[in-house]
Amino acid sequence: MIRIKNFVFNYFAENTILLWDEETKKSAVVDPGMSDKEEEKVFDEFLIENNLQLKYLINTHCHIDHILGCNYIKSKYGASYYAPEKDLILLNNSSTQAQMFGLDLDNPPAPDKFISEETDLSLGNSKLIFLFTPGHTPGEYCIYLKEEKICVTGDVLFKEGIGRTDLWGGDYNTLINSIETKLFSLPEDVKIYPGHGESSTIGHEKQNNPFLI
Repeated sequence: MIRIKNFVFNYFAENTILLWDEETKKSAVVDPGMSDKEEEKVFDEFLIENNLQLKYLINTHCHIDHILGCNYIKSKYGASYYAPEKDLILLNNSSTQAQMFGLDLDNPPAPDKFISEETDLSLGNSKLIFLFTPGHTPGEYCIYLKEEKICVTGDVLFKEGIGRTDLWGGDYNTLINSIETKLFSLPEDVKIYPGHGESSTIGHEKQNNPFLI
């Protein structure tokens, strides 16, 4: 059985999402946004308290608020790092992204592997299904766990909102198409965990998202 924990980190109130298998204790962190020692401590203590082994580091996309903790996670835990290849230009310009907000950040390490819709990752008996959902960035992926009816939607789909498309590589029509063809094809009772704000469901967004009705 997969469990999920949401941490709200950094200046941007970004949702850092931890997934783990209750039986094996294998875990994956999605979009680590910890930006200082205190946030790192909160994350570390949760792993220790729950006896979790961090196996994977996954970026849905590579905007600054979602990669602030990548260096820390990779150096401390040695987790296998997965990121979208089409977002490499963002990852490789992390320090420039940071400077735009008055922050200092060394570029994260290169990903160990690039994400595709064929990427084969599991936590225990639960398979992580990667859905290519560009529009907010050129390479963004959402993560779907079919049996658990969970979808981590990054900055593609929010509760009654959608990702920005006015940043580099963003495209409104592409984003809407990603949501309508990939996310809205999921069952309505799938719970979504976005990169910012509250969780929701696919059904709620079909009925109430002002950008999509």
